[in-house]
Amino acid sequence: MTTRLADIAAHAGVSEATVSRVLNGKPGVSPSTRQAVLTALDVLGYERPARLRQRRAGLIGLIIPELTNPIFPAFAEVIESALARHGYMAVLCSQAPGGIAEDDYIEMLLERGVAGIIFVNGLHANARSDRARYVRLIEQALPVVLVNGYRPDIDAPFISNDDVASLEAIVAHLAAMGHRRIGLAIGQDVYVPTRRKTEGFRRAMAAHTGLPAAEVDELVVNTMYTVEGGQAAAAKLLDAGCTAICGGNDIMALGAIRAARARGLRVPEDVSVTGMDDSLLTAYLDPPLTTIRQAVREMSMAAVSTVLDEIRGARSPRTEMLFRPELVVRRSTAPVPAGRRLSTVPEG
Repeated sequence: MTTRLADIAAHAGVSEATVSRVLNGKPGVSPSTRQAVLTALDVLGYERPARLRQRRAGLIGLIIPELTNPIFPAFAEVIESALARHGYMAVLCSQAPGGIAEDDYIEMLLERGVAGIIFVNGLHANARSDRARYVRLIEQALPVVLVNGYRPDIDAPFISNDDVASLEAIVAHLAAMGHRRIGLAIGQDVYVPTRRKTEGFRRAMAAHTGLPAAEVDELVVNTMYTVEGGQAAAAKLLDAGCTAICGGNDIMALGAIRAARARGLRVPEDVSVTGMDDSLLTAYLDPPLTTIRQAVREMSMAAVSTVLDEIRGARSPRTEMLFRPELVVRRSTAPVPAGRRLSTVPEG
């Protein structure tokens, strides 16, 4: 037993006395320390004492943003189903504005003895956020997987959509139909996906439209990832003479369509609009939305496979697994209106 305690203590980074307290259900141990000991117990292949087995219960935390954007319930559905097939139950934590914060959810999950946590577009996606919350979990040897919003300063597996390629595909599609003044209605610049989408937009505009970089920058409007944000950004882009507007997600694209119709413009006859995510119902809008399809199922399955490998003690690569998106062309895009085509593409 002494050797067993020493092994567990070394792996968890605590004293043998602390390990003994956890195994015997004694008070005076913080939830995070308790979880570190239990995780070490599992990773080293020791059987938990009977009194602790119920706490294990095959629980895996799943922290996602608000449920109003259909893309996030889509991730949750696939992840929950995949975990259930492997005998695990997802503890779903959604972050409605003004609701429970991510850090509070983390503490609640640790108290419930989860075997791992999957974060979908969590605070890690904010380039300015403190990485300490994730470092603490990693130091406790709790398996974590982060979806979208890659941060090289967080030593964990990442699963991401290729946001740069997404905007490159959208702009190439619009440019092929003669659009040159293409606007981007996008969320706040603090988010990694926002920065990547903007990078893809700038690259594609340089490659396909010939507009000067300074002029392209004026066609990027940062706002909120909401219908209202999309509408406000689109109004500015329409004032700038854009014949096509790329929404940073499908919700923003709905706002862009609303802005166009508020001015008596038709989509796509007068202005083309695109979204991103291919979330539920985009195919049934009026008009059906041209958008980018995230590989939600494939990304979700990869996240589940990775967290389960980590739980079993197999260390996954500490890098980013990028998934190629798919352009889905529907009826919200059309050739540039007659008389508004600009000859700005350099010859040769």
